[in-house]
Amino acid sequence: MAEQQSKEMSYERLGEKKLTLIDAVAQSVGAMGPVFSAAFVIPAVIGANAAAKGAGVAAPLAVLVAAVGVFALGWIVAQYAKRIQAAGALYDYVSNGLGNTIGAVAGWLYYGGTIMLTVGLGVLIGGYVHDIMLPTLGFDSGLLPIWLWDAIWGVALFCVLYFGVQISTRVQLILAAISVLAVLAFFIKVIADVGGENDLATTFNPSSSPDGWSGIFFGVLYGVLIFVGFETAANLAEETAEPERHIPRAVLFSIVAVSLFYLIATYATVAGFGFDLDAIFAANDAGPVLFGLSDPSLFGSDLIAKVIVVVVFFDILAVGVGVGVTSARGVFAMARDRRLPGSMARVSRYGTPVGAILTVVALQAVWIVASEASDTFLQLGELPHYFSIFIWNATFGGFALLVVYLLMSLGAIRGLSDDPAKVQLTVAVLLGVAITGLGIFGSFYKVTSPLLIAPWAAVIWGVLGLAYMLVVKGREPASQVLPDLHAEGGHDV
Repeated sequence: MAEQQSKEMSYERLGEKKLTLIDAVAQSVGAMGPVFSAAFVIPAVIGANAAAKGAGVAAPLAVLVAAVGVFALGWIVAQYAKRIQAAGALYDYVSNGLGNTIGAVAGWLYYGGTIMLTVGLGVLIGGYVHDIMLPTLGFDSGLLPIWLWDAIWGVALFCVLYFGVQISTRVQLILAAISVLAVLAFFIKVIADVGGENDLATTFNPSSSPDGWSGIFFGVLYGVLIFVGFETAANLAEETAEPERHIPRAVLFSIVAVSLFYLIATYATVAGFGFDLDAIFAANDAGPVLFGLSDPSLFGSDLIAKVIVVVVFFDILAVGVGVGVTSARGVFAMARDRRLPGSMARVSRYGTPVGAILTVVALQAVWIVASEASDTFLQLGELPHYFSIFIWNATFGGFALLVVYLLMSLGAIRGLSDDPAKVQLTVAVLLGVAITGLGIFGSFYKVTSPLLIAPWAAVIWGVLGLAYMLVVKGREPASQVLPDLHAEGGHDV
């Protein structure tokens, strides 16, 4: 008994369990970034993508299909969250189903992906403030250079992550709530202004897609990406009261709520441009389609256009905090298991993973310096440099997360084999494999260099992780050793 207690005490611990269901929901919704996705990703579902194929005006149907598949993934996460309440989340889930080595590789890939998203957003924020928000609001964009805005964000991110996890979740809650409610109100205005020209039936008719069901499924390829981050509430399990209840509910509620937002957003987009694909694509070429809709010549005004630009910025910040929280807790969990250097598992007096936070913020600084040092660093065509870096990082990160979703789905066959809901498990696994397989396919199909390098870089990162984990065995995972981090059921491997 004393030996077991000594063993348990050697594992680092995060702060007390004080987060609520609302905090967990804020984490998942914030990480998904619904407003940002509505502005920048939904056009890809319609057909503005590398493959030049999509669902067309039937994009809402593609979003609905993607939402069903993602809900299946969410169901798997929810079942795991009832029995594993550790900060490692998907890293522990894959370990439970496919073994500790594959699980460690999944963690390496997953948190490598979330860090890439974090630092990519850190570079985008400065450019967005400098080139878009300040000029729109009538301020001098030369007030500060882009790199200094990036640096300010880096300091702010450290403070939000360091001084308590509840600060992080409440910041996300405020930013996401303001941005989602404001943009939702605008989309409802667009639909109301369209009036008698509304045609909901057309947008859910597969024949409305230029390529029928083929186009719908191409829309789904990109539709999956707008939900990336839905599972991140699970990373807060160690710091959440009653995590076996609150985390599953937060994940599933977030998917449903954001799905409804995306359906309204997608319909408003196609209806707002008169169900005319050429008009949508022309608007996308000029900038984010959401900005086009808010132009005074369509459904906006000068005030509405300014509000939209600001609330998109709020949502970018919410995503930045969300993926930062996820990255820090994932690095902490793997370091605690000694799959990464133990110094990264150091905890502050606020109960936050300061070693992991410093690692993430240091990588953010490296990315800022690299983006300033070279105009060709991850440059994609004629896009602004900061946006090129973000797109490249997001492609790497999105692909990495999709691969881990796939591994989690396959591992659930064994990891959740004792779950009494056999039919639901079978359906969830099949849908999870199908939806992630489509997303992975979309990461390569007709994508050209240099963007094509991003998913291949993620593959190489995964291979390096496999080689590393075969050498660095670590120790028994905390999720299996610490009694409060797991419930009965599952497989210890």
